[in-house]
Amino acid sequence: MIKEVIVVEGKSDTVAIQRAVQADTIETGGSAVPPHVIKKVKLAQEKRGVIIFTDPDFQGERIRRIVSQAVPGCKHAFITRDEGRGKRNLGVENASDEVIRKALAEVRTEVEYPVKEAISFEDLLEAGLIAGNGASERREKLGEILGIGYANGKQILKRLNMFQVSKREFLLALEQIGGEDRS
Repeated sequence: MIKEVIVVEGKSDTVAIQRAVQADTIETGGSAVPPHVIKKVKLAQEKRGVIIFTDPDFQGERIRRIVSQAVPGCKHAFITRDEGRGKRNLGVENASDEVIRKALAEVRTEVEYPVKEAISFEDLLEAGLIAGNGASERREKLGEILGIGYANGKQILKRLNMFQVSKREFLLALEQIGGEDRS
């Protein structure tokens, strides 16, 4: 059984999580994340810890941000867009049991700034992650390799440092996506 309580978006996500692992969940019930849900998440964080596991889309990222800001120190689990793609939608409920177990085994814990060995904006520019052709695709691949999910140009630096991705991890991931070979 997973010790932490997993925050998900809805009932179908709970079903998928419980199909893959033994765990308790809190459902946000959509992107509004009402105060009573935040209260439950705060209590769960105090007692057992929390893993935020939302869909790899705009609404999922919005929920992740809302809960994370209201309840500091959460752990985060991510799946890629491809892993969550269903016939009609994109979500945790479409992920296989194996993908869910892998995401939960590779959770990242957010930390407060400052981070030793922090990655800089210049590092991102130099790596072609901020501007230019293919920057979005490179960020998506980087997020997949590092297990931190996709982030846009404004959020990638914050996410890398929030999850304490070391320069070494960053550089190794860039090598995997052809960090030196961009046009």
